[in-house]
Amino acid sequence: MGSWEENVRKVVPYVPGEQPKKEGMIKLNTNENPYPPSPEVLRALREIDTEGLRRYPDPSSKVLVDAIAESYGVDPEQVFVGVGSDDVLAMTYMTFFNSGRPILFPDITYSFYDVWADMLRIPYEIQPLDEHFNICKEDYRKKNGGVIFPNPNAPTGVLLELSDIEEIIEANRDVVVVIDEAYIDFGGVSALPLVEKYDNLLVVQTFSKSRALAGMRIGCAFGQPQLIKYLNDVKYSFNSYTMDETALAIGAAAVRDKTYYKQTVEKIVSTREWVKKELRALGFVFEDSMSNFIFAAHSSVQALYILEELRKNNIYVRHFHKPIRISNYLRITIGTDEEMKKFLKTLKNILEKC
Repeated sequence: MGSWEENVRKVVPYVPGEQPKKEGMIKLNTNENPYPPSPEVLRALREIDTEGLRRYPDPSSKVLVDAIAESYGVDPEQVFVGVGSDDVLAMTYMTFFNSGRPILFPDITYSFYDVWADMLRIPYEIQPLDEHFNICKEDYRKKNGGVIFPNPNAPTGVLLELSDIEEIIEANRDVVVVIDEAYIDFGGVSALPLVEKYDNLLVVQTFSKSRALAGMRIGCAFGQPQLIKYLNDVKYSFNSYTMDETALAIGAAAVRDKTYYKQTVEKIVSTREWVKKELRALGFVFEDSMSNFIFAAHSSVQALYILEELRKNNIYVRHFHKPIRISNYLRITIGTDEEMKKFLKTLKNILEKC
């Protein structure tokens, strides 16, 4: 090893879901929306002034911030935007988790949380989910440097009731509590109304799932103006131009089309509930998912076997090796009805061979 390597920041990186590019595949491994974005997105693309692409974008992202604020009924000063919710959450770590005390999050959750903590040298303590993958609110009443968790949780899809979330916030008024709502549009009630009540609450959402814009990387956060100011201060100190002109225009168009968004979400939820019944009939067990995926284990057939057999049929789902509690689970994204029929037919054939 060269002496210069002694000063390299070495981390174990986040491992993203596989992105195969095979013709005719059924891709159910990265929780993408199976439907196209709003038609308004295409119109916005056509109307983009290419002359503006040679200039730096608006660092305040005003066109997108204003559209989000109007759509959600909040003030623009309560909205922060970034390059996907991952960017927003990373800024949150840099901005608010600096006390030296450990931050708290679940042991089975979004696997970027510990990666950011390790990279930024932020101490953390994981809190175990119960036997039904529920967050135990009592575990978040200890002294800490901040709290973060998804709702519904990922990869389990289990929802924490809003009353329980408020209890966690109440117990942690001296730190920032971050609710990562990447999947809230598919079930449950958003914690957004609590922003007016609590000055230490940040609610983070994404355009990648319900608005079918994973490829554009658009995320946002809601909080009281002081929280948002602190986030913007860090953003401007790190990278002033995080959102490009195309993303700003497309994001604003997508968030304004509430009718299309609602129709798309309803289709995914309807398909999810149908697939739950079919999976149970095939011998799968799982907690009730309120997201756009199902986290399931078969009662007698190993997950890795099913995973590989599905891959042979050009169908991709997600498996997590760690922690050991979930090593026999598969995370199955909800696709179109046609995709899920093919998936279930293939799955039935696989299980019949066992």
